[in-house]
Amino acid sequence: MLRMNQIDEIKELQRQGLGPKEIASRLNLDRKTVAKYMKVEDFNGALLGQKASVSKLDPWKPKIDEWLEEDRRMRFKQRHTAKRVHERLLAEHGEAYRCSYPLVQRYLKEKKRERGAERGYLELVWPPGEAQADFGEADVVESGIKRAVKYLCLSFPHSNGGFVQTFGGETAECVCQGLGDIFHWIGGVPRRIVFDNAGAIGRRVRDKVTLNELFLRLKCHYGFSVSFCNPEAGHEKGHVENKVGYVRRNFFVPIPEVRDLESWNRELLGRGEEDFDRPHYKKGLTIRELWAEERRHLSPLPERPFAVERLERVRTNGYGKLCLDGRHWYSSAPEYAEEALVVGLRAHTVVVYGPDGDVVAVHPRSFGERRTDTADYATSLETLLRRPRAWMNSPFRAGLSPILRDAFDALERPELRRVLSVLAESISTFGLEVALESLEEAVRRQTVDAFSLQALSNRIAYDGLIASPDEGPDLETYDRALLERS
Repeated sequence: MLRMNQIDEIKELQRQGLGPKEIASRLNLDRKTVAKYMKVEDFNGALLGQKASVSKLDPWKPKIDEWLEEDRRMRFKQRHTAKRVHERLLAEHGEAYRCSYPLVQRYLKEKKRERGAERGYLELVWPPGEAQADFGEADVVESGIKRAVKYLCLSFPHSNGGFVQTFGGETAECVCQGLGDIFHWIGGVPRRIVFDNAGAIGRRVRDKVTLNELFLRLKCHYGFSVSFCNPEAGHEKGHVENKVGYVRRNFFVPIPEVRDLESWNRELLGRGEEDFDRPHYKKGLTIRELWAEERRHLSPLPERPFAVERLERVRTNGYGKLCLDGRHWYSSAPEYAEEALVVGLRAHTVVVYGPDGDVVAVHPRSFGERRTDTADYATSLETLLRRPRAWMNSPFRAGLSPILRDAFDALERPELRRVLSVLAESISTFGLEVALESLEEAVRRQTVDAFSLQALSNRIAYDGLIASPDEGPDLETYDRALLERS
């Protein structure tokens, strides 16, 4: 089975119009294998994914890169060949170096291809269908709380069009989700995207950029090329940097108040196109007119969207909680204490999967340097229903407002269990927002019991508290018939 970077090379050459025979010859691969991967269009990953293979040469690559960097200042005929690199490593490190000459040879060929690609990417004339991407930072008020967010800008220098999506952080999942949502909104895929640096989608060691698995799958799935600016050469993507500032001044001033980032992102896609009616700064046409031309140069979308999810296997502690990024804690369920579970990291959420693959809990994803502890209310309630004596020390109780907490504390244990059961059912049926609203209304009316809570949840979900209920069918005919019989 090929590694993801090899598949990416095949797809890259395929986009350049090469056939399976020529690609196989260039990459030293079997022609049937190349033809097989040329037909693949869906790069959504399996649940547990594949681990990236490790090369024996990895410990020596930084030293080789150092020599190659020094070679740039040497005369051409005095530079390292693959044979000289191999012999020098043998002489300097002896038995500690156990790599074959063909391994070194393939690595130097890969480095040579990268340097050739970089020379092609220095072009600063932007044809239609090529884009630049970068992140900015701004404040929003989300559900009444002010917080800093990262926003991904994808700009098109030819038309001066641009689109933006907001996230809690600047991770590979956020980049992939933002790009995928923009692609499906505009109905096509840029042929090439230029990034400032590897950032969230990989890592750069001197001139070498290694993209991570999730971004490589997205890249192959949608079929676009990627290049990076030279170090300390941000002017090579000056268009998107200007767009980042424009977006901050026009979309985030005054500070927007949003319900949640996902709904705000859908609004931002529409606002991006509304901005196209202004004239281009030098071409004498509107951005909308130029964008209509640019869209014709986009590559088509694949049949299926890409499912953005990075999977990790994490061991829970004695309370069934798991830790991500070294500081963010999420609940699973007490029965999964001290167990290894698969966790799906998405742009806005964290999904906890059970051993059988079923979803155990879905949490909003936490970002930042501060420690966080997120509990799933539905899971907490199910645990309380089995152990009602744990109510006073439960995370669910601690998360309630003082008024709601006092109302629950006043209930006798049997009634408390019935109310928690109705609340758990309301969360499952109508969602947490409706369930908590019904609970607050029950406290206001001083009717905190299972029957009132159930009635209020249904009323809020279907009619609203203020609106009059639906009149329903006319029963007068049945009344008359019954009266006549009596």
